[in-house]
Amino acid sequence: MNPIYEKLESCYKSVREKTDFVPKVAIVLGSGLGDYATEIKVETEVEYKDIEGFPISTVVGHEGKFIMGYVGDVPVICMKGRVHYYEGYPMSDVVLPTRLMHKLGAEYLFLTNASGGIREGFTAGSLMMITDHISTFVPNPLVGPNIEELGVRFPDMSHVYRTELQDVIRSVAKENNIPLAEGIYIQFTGPSYESPAEIRMAKTLGADAVGMSTVVEAITANHCGMKICGVSCISNLAAGISPTPLSHKEVQEAADKVAPMFKKLVTESVKRFGTL
Repeated sequence: MNPIYEKLESCYKSVREKTDFVPKVAIVLGSGLGDYATEIKVETEVEYKDIEGFPISTVVGHEGKFIMGYVGDVPVICMKGRVHYYEGYPMSDVVLPTRLMHKLGAEYLFLTNASGGIREGFTAGSLMMITDHISTFVPNPLVGPNIEELGVRFPDMSHVYRTELQDVIRSVAKENNIPLAEGIYIQFTGPSYESPAEIRMAKTLGADAVGMSTVVEAITANHCGMKICGVSCISNLAAGISPTPLSHKEVQEAADKVAPMFKKLVTESVKRFGTL
């Protein structure tokens, strides 16, 4: 058996020893949604450290656990604290949580993050629905022998972020007077922030926002056949655009400020996913 799939099977068995909860929607909580559990009727929680072989988030402010319960009537599993490539984990471990949530039953993946704004007009606290991404600067999580149990060798990437889910998010934003931009997200490895020259390059390539996560999770979920959407919180202006040096504190403060609108957008959208 492929060792990556073997590890996935082991983690699945470990979670199933603790709960038989079957989610429909998986949510990855980025900065600004750390307290999203208050929106969930919680059924159970599983800490990453209690899953044998599971990667542990080392970023300050990122708790490490799955939260399972209901948003409205929709069964969900939330990642409270994601794992990043810059933490030193192999890419197979970075995307292991995505594969595990799918194996547990999740058909939909709602990705969220905090990012740097590249497009002119963005301010700290803007929300951007991700319509496409650029993955060129991070290792592809599908490199290596294909795991046939998960998906095909050469998955199509034409519509990673499903148009029907984008339509739902647009409708929810409009009905709740939530300003929502749309754009392309680019992932770099981090952990250093991007240089002004790199941001100029990203802008030339067509990126509207930049961050250190999300794209590899989307690629993995697409390979598994999940239906994907994503919303990015513009928590700071990227290097060369921002007049001040970038800091993690600035990212967290901006994300916290917009959190109520962000939570409303995610909650109402997830409720509608349950009717699709």
